[in-house]
Amino acid sequence: MNRPVTSLLTAYGLALVGTRSSMIAIPWLVLMRFGDPMLAGVTGFAEMMPYVVAKAASGPLLDRLGARRISIWGDIGAIPVLAAIPLLDGTGLLTRVVIVGLVVVLGALRGPADAAKYALVPEVTGAAGVDLTNVTGAAATLDRLAVILGAGLGAGLITATGPTVALLANAGLLALAAIVCGLGLRGIAAPAAAPAAPYLAQLRDGARFLWQDPVVRVLVVMVAVTNLLDQGMAQVMIPVWASNGSGINALALVQIAFAVGAVTGSVLASGWAGALPRLPVYALAYLVVGLPRYALFAIGALMQITVGALAVAGFAAGFINPILGAMMFERIPKELNGRDSALFTAIAWALMPFGSLLAGALIGMASLQAAFWTMGLIYFAATMMPLLIPAFHRITALPPSEDGQRQRDN
Repeated sequence: MNRPVTSLLTAYGLALVGTRSSMIAIPWLVLMRFGDPMLAGVTGFAEMMPYVVAKAASGPLLDRLGARRISIWGDIGAIPVLAAIPLLDGTGLLTRVVIVGLVVVLGALRGPADAAKYALVPEVTGAAGVDLTNVTGAAATLDRLAVILGAGLGAGLITATGPTVALLANAGLLALAAIVCGLGLRGIAAPAAAPAAPYLAQLRDGARFLWQDPVVRVLVVMVAVTNLLDQGMAQVMIPVWASNGSGINALALVQIAFAVGAVTGSVLASGWAGALPRLPVYALAYLVVGLPRYALFAIGALMQITVGALAVAGFAAGFINPILGAMMFERIPKELNGRDSALFTAIAWALMPFGSLLAGALIGMASLQAAFWTMGLIYFAATMMPLLIPAFHRITALPPSEDGQRQRDN
């Protein structure tokens, strides 16, 4: 890979690891200083909602000012906000209102910056002459690795020095990401010469395309639903399963097994996915990672079987994001790339805050076993639904010459 691709992936990875570490450090700081689990939940929600809204609204801004510029300034803007948290904590000025206000600003800055890095993918791959699926596969690998590395960094720094140092480390990683993006991506993703329509009209045009293209529309719905289900499983259902007798070591083991499998699958997918038939890989990967994963916990499978099966499910999951990312970028017209990639990822995250609520409600109304079966069946239906759409069976690369075919698919 050449310099632009390496620079983009490096900046993307640095920002992801920093964000993942702060996702542990901020709630832990809240619990240490205020001893209030509800405030920790409110703080997480206060960061997530502006993140999603700002990401969705930032699309036209990416097209007008350039994704590279938004990525750099979004990362730089988040640095003083992160640094202010430990500074105010050290001076005794970090109140409940202040911490919530700071994370709202943090989420509003991180959303557009993260959207910008994702929107840079087709520009960078086009300039470098690299296969799109390879780069989306590498980005998916970094996403999986960031979960492990960010959690490890955050937990390690908290254990050794406290949560404030973890937040300062996040600020440092964002500074490095901004520097790498600034130096390594010069001349990439330049802004449009002049906006063709008012800001809200541009945003509306992007949303219209997402809804009108049959493949992109079904992908938006499917990814949003599966993220909702995965959030509920990870945040509520598996911890409840572990607390019912399996223990904290079992909780860590099943999470590590899936993460290691996912990283391995993503690494291989970054090199292979471009040569593999997309439709069979999509169907097989979701058949493995969907209902069987929930069924393992529902039937109370032996721990050895559960760990091994989750590693296999993670491996299959590693092939999904490279395919989905390439499909989306290939279908979105170049002039809509910024707003539609931002909208797509924002919608994909939009239901996640409600995943824990759904899982908790199912457990409360029925049982943990019933919750696993219910959410597993919903997962199966959501991921197999695209196969019922004729246009989805042509999920191969769409070169510019096939723009007319895209319109006929609509």
